[in-house]
Amino acid sequence: MINVGVTGLGFMGMIHYLAYQRVRGAAVKAICEVDRRRLAGDWRSIKGNFGPAGRKMKLAGVARYRELDQLLADPKIDLVDICLPPEAHAEAVLKSLAAGKHVFCEKPIAMRADDAQRMVQAAQRAGRQLLIGQVLPFISAYRFAYRTIASGKYGKLKGAHFKRICSDPTWMKDYWDPEKGGGPVVDLNIHDTHFVRLVCGMPKAVHTVGRMRGQVVELFHTQFLFDDPQLMVTVTGGAINQQGRPFTNGYEIYLDRATILFDSWAKVPVTVLTDDGRVRRPKLAGGDPVDDFALEIREVVRAVRTETPSPLLDGQLARDALVLSYKQAESAQRRCAVKV
Repeated sequence: MINVGVTGLGFMGMIHYLAYQRVRGAAVKAICEVDRRRLAGDWRSIKGNFGPAGRKMKLAGVARYRELDQLLADPKIDLVDICLPPEAHAEAVLKSLAAGKHVFCEKPIAMRADDAQRMVQAAQRAGRQLLIGQVLPFISAYRFAYRTIASGKYGKLKGAHFKRICSDPTWMKDYWDPEKGGGPVVDLNIHDTHFVRLVCGMPKAVHTVGRMRGQVVELFHTQFLFDDPQLMVTVTGGAINQQGRPFTNGYEIYLDRATILFDSWAKVPVTVLTDDGRVRRPKLAGGDPVDDFALEIREVVRAVRTETPSPLLDGQLARDALVLSYKQAESAQRRCAVKV
């Protein structure tokens, strides 16, 4: 059994806690939180843009700490699950690795690319797993796309367009702070950037056009440029200051012999259009978003138990996604293509 300590009981901390209840081989044995009410089990103030609402939780048998150092001193904890604000990720990860713990950290890996590289190197030196919660490959529509691309069933990947747009996340006070939240490019659309990096490799340049809000990009469109000039990949994303604007995400993925479609707002389920004129709508498991996070945590448990890195939650991959996010922001500000 892998004993887990969750630090940071915001929305993602709650989702992770609930997901662990659905995973064999791991159990939350400690939590760390500065808010005394949440530490006592009153999570009714926790809010997010999907999944269940916060409620009162029964935490019998779970050790409770207000300081990370206290949790790290607990010899029973094998894995530290870090759901702190992004600007606190680097310090918390480095401390946890130095204490001999494996680490599962929410995305983004850090707020600075050099910190992300330090984290990856520290995990290698410590001989511990560093896994970053880039959950998109575990969400059913994207899990299907990833597996289909990887299988080569319909031939080579020729291009793709991804979109992810939301209304302002008003419950996140530092969302538009370039040092703490980074806005949509870093907080929201890093999901799609990570997926592009996963299935396409590292682009050689990005070209982003976008609208700024203060020092961060608000709404944008990016073209990723690869050594292969035939590979055409774009992402549209951002946040719109209209609370009536629902969250939407989707894609069109172009393979040699098929196109895969998905759109959450238009209610287009995952659909495969093949070159022989057929239309297929595969039945996908899931529907409960906590189940998707449970799949992600199963991969964390596998990596820790076998002491082998995860190809989907790898720290270097997450570091690359962060670099690409900032390259997109730079391109939008400079109004020109930027080399990676």
